[in-house]
Amino acid sequence: MRPIDYFDRGARRAPDRPFLVGEDISYDFAAADALIGRVAQGLYAAGFEPGDSIAVYSPNHATAVICVFAAMRAGGAWVPVNVRNSAAGNAEYMAYVRTRWLFFHADVAAEAAEVMSALPELKGAVCFGGAVAGVPALEEFCAAGAAAALPDWSDPFGAPEVVFSRWPTGGTTGPSKGVEMTNANIVAMFELGLTHYVAGNEDDIVHLAVAPITHAAGVIIGIFASVGGTTVVHQGFDAGAVLEAIERQRVTHIFLPPTAYYALLDHPRAGEYDTSSLRQILIAAAPVSPDKFRRGVEVFGPVICQCYGQAEAPMLISMLAPEVVARAAAGEHAERLQSCGKVTSCTQVAILDDDGHALPRGERGEICCRGPLVTRGYFERPEATAEARKFGWHHTGDIGYLDDDDYLYIVDRKKDMIITGGFNVFATEVEAPILALPGVLECAVIGVPDERWGESIKAVVVLNPGSALDAAAIIAAIKPKLGGVKTPKSVEIWDAIPKTPVGKIDKKAIRRRFWGERERAVN
Repeated sequence: MRPIDYFDRGARRAPDRPFLVGEDISYDFAAADALIGRVAQGLYAAGFEPGDSIAVYSPNHATAVICVFAAMRAGGAWVPVNVRNSAAGNAEYMAYVRTRWLFFHADVAAEAAEVMSALPELKGAVCFGGAVAGVPALEEFCAAGAAAALPDWSDPFGAPEVVFSRWPTGGTTGPSKGVEMTNANIVAMFELGLTHYVAGNEDDIVHLAVAPITHAAGVIIGIFASVGGTTVVHQGFDAGAVLEAIERQRVTHIFLPPTAYYALLDHPRAGEYDTSSLRQILIAAAPVSPDKFRRGVEVFGPVICQCYGQAEAPMLISMLAPEVVARAAAGEHAERLQSCGKVTSCTQVAILDDDGHALPRGERGEICCRGPLVTRGYFERPEATAEARKFGWHHTGDIGYLDDDDYLYIVDRKKDMIITGGFNVFATEVEAPILALPGVLECAVIGVPDERWGESIKAVVVLNPGSALDAAAIIAAIKPKLGGVKTPKSVEIWDAIPKTPVGKIDKKAIRRRFWGERERAVN
């Protein structure tokens, strides 16, 4: 099986069912299948070669999804491009992964023009969603390829080593590296997704995509498509609009980063909408406060779940299922609300020390994994690939531990550990009790320069509207739980916390405010 074969399965099963429902255009499976094929024919007519990098540069849009699936159909390597990044940053990454084809929405025409001038290997560009001078529209491009043959580039094994995507890493510690995800990696992810997201209930799936489709919200469309599921595409996240869509369109599945989930949970009318259609609110990209898990079950029912993965091992290293969250929220194994889930069936996880030795259950070290989810490495970065694969394991860069039941707990990122007065403190264990306080919407904990302690712990907090909390009250409330070493020496109340383009809290940007341009953000 190739990733596109999963879409084909859904198209055969439900040709007349809506596949994509956008704000200005929609496609049923049959229409989507036809257009995907025409776009792929257009590529071959214009000189496409299997393996070429194909970038899709667009805000969330139904036709952008069509272009991604056309890249799958043709046998190209999809390059996700996030419109929240700068055009210069996108151009740098796209040049690095040797982008040869660009599909872009007319709304980002100016950025696309800047990018195109920086891509020496670009063979062609295509615009959709409007007309742009000098660039063929999607319809024109398809018409030019109407007579082109669309080859069957697969093999008896489903072309497992063909590159599905050259996926950018987060880039929080430098320029993004291109993760080469193969068909085999995505097929493993799709199969795990069918087990854990669909879970045997294939009827009337409606997936709401509000997080960027250049992130997890996009790649999981193929999972739901394989069973004839509909994806509703919103251009961006708005908590009120999401609640309205859940009620009106009977949404069953939604993926959110924690920051968006918190905003949804704290919407003043969250409990007034009919959300009974929901089967899963899937949270990923960062740990979730146990208190926010409990509140989610109270507001939305037993539908809150979480998965753990990264570009190098996509989505499903572990899964914290809705029924586990619900039971834990009710007091059964309550500690599992601090977990990112049980290790999935085709994944092996070990906790290694710095010398590559496996640590016993319960001991903290780096989370490392093996299995078919693990990608083959970074595009043209052999040294980085070797570093990530030391001792014969993929190194996630996360610190955590396993319990006796194979539940995985993330303590923090390696780089987020704070060393204060000789003690190691993990930011997440300080953030959790702060996030549990009524009135707190978001929190980020970092180490800041301190002449006495080396680093002192600082919490940056965003409050809910109308909250009367102040820094002193927050410190007083959490000190009995954390003790003197782990309690922040200072708390700042901000109107907003900086986010990365995919909605994660950007600790690099926060640190920069306190560390300035120091070469090393440690003391």
